[in-house]
Amino acid sequence: MIKLRRINNKEFVVNADFIEFVESTPDTVITLTNGVKLVVKESVDEVIEKVIEYKKRIFEGIIFNIQPMQKEHEG
Repeated sequence: MIKLRRINNKEFVVNADFIEFVESTPDTVITLTNGVKLVVKESVDEVIEKVIEYKKRIFEGIIFNIQPMQKEHEG
């Protein structure tokens, strides 16, 4: 989940896995996989960075949990 701001500065959270695409029109518009469009204050690059950070946290958690399991099977 990533935290974003609407044009009126109200914060909300969106599931980054449901983002289909992000465009600048000139406002930043996020289209979700279900067709819902969200207009946000963040730039396209800021949204991308938030998604990347979210994915890093997810994958770091997976790798952290896999490594102890691999050591158990090796020993």
